[in-house]
Amino acid sequence: MTQHPKKDEKTVYQKRVADLRRKLADRSGMHSYAAWIIQPENRRYLSGFKAEDTQINESSGSLLIDGTRCLMVTDPRYGLEAKTDAVDFEVHVLNGDFADGFTNLIVKTGTHVLGFEEEYVTFSLYRKLTEKLECLPSPVIFEAINGVVESMREVKDEVEIKAMEKTADLMSEVIDEVIPELKAGATEREVAWRIESTARDRGADGMAFPPIVASGPNSALPHAVPSDRKLKAGEPIIIDVGARLNGYCSDMTRTVFLGDPESEFRIIYHTVRQAQLEALKAIRPGVESNAPDKIARDFITDAGFGDYFIHSLGHGVGLATHEGPRLGPLKPVTLKKGMVVTVEPGIYIPEKGGVRLEEMVVIEEDGPRVLTRNNHFYDFS
Repeated sequence: MTQHPKKDEKTVYQKRVADLRRKLADRSGMHSYAAWIIQPENRRYLSGFKAEDTQINESSGSLLIDGTRCLMVTDPRYGLEAKTDAVDFEVHVLNGDFADGFTNLIVKTGTHVLGFEEEYVTFSLYRKLTEKLECLPSPVIFEAINGVVESMREVKDEVEIKAMEKTADLMSEVIDEVIPELKAGATEREVAWRIESTARDRGADGMAFPPIVASGPNSALPHAVPSDRKLKAGEPIIIDVGARLNGYCSDMTRTVFLGDPESEFRIIYHTVRQAQLEALKAIRPGVESNAPDKIARDFITDAGFGDYFIHSLGHGVGLATHEGPRLGPLKPVTLKKGMVVTVEPGIYIPEKGGVRLEEMVVIEEDGPRVLTRNNHFYDFS
């Protein structure tokens, strides 16, 4: 049975909307100002609406939030889902041309400034809406509000952390089941499908991203697509996977070998693992996000592989697989308690192969707590 909040008890979504209003309060004081939220994860974060249309012109719904009202705008395909999920929002189902219906809704709300997520609006829709909104008796001005909701999502609350613990546990269980079954002769594509089917059997909503299974020379490609290449003894096999459960993502990577690897890859593996462990020691509240990256990068560089660490150390995870903060050398931010990030150094030798190891951790008061199960590591010291 669904438990509804008491009359005076705010839902988690009402609290998030209130936080958004505070962040936007200096923009016209929220008088005649509305925030138009289109990005699917932001929409779910603020309203609980789960449906998603994965086309580039995503149209399952958007939110219109001003100083007093919360509106959920959708079409007839998703009307019932919107009313079920977004219980704190007035649901408006628009028939016919979206631009016409949305313009009429803007007029009714008295909006004069429309803050919108410009990175998630197609040029075609922006052009149509601009033409209509600028011709109104009281023209409506567009204003970009990129990253506002994303910054709110960076620090997870207790409910979110529990959700991420569950999806990390699920993915770890899948890896624990699949890795011992790996055999020479199986193809990368077969292993990827085995991982995905096992995750779904264990209750995952789906994969957070298409599984990466890359063996031999293919493992030198950080985002390799699984192919019909067969696994061979002694070669590195990178397995980078994540599940989605109740909307929240997991992300973890293991590099494994069938039999004994060549001495070069024993050294590379040891270097990557030690770089990861050193970086983990530096992750805690108050630390700048570029500091752990520098520690791992310096360690790998000192070992002679600096040119082969070609991506950032890690990234935030939540409703999206990749979100803020980023653990990299550019645009540092201060790490905070409640952030969930990956720690994934890697070394990639072109035409030979690579090693990447990735853990997902939640930042607590005294440092990181690893959410992904710490199995399937080698001691090549």
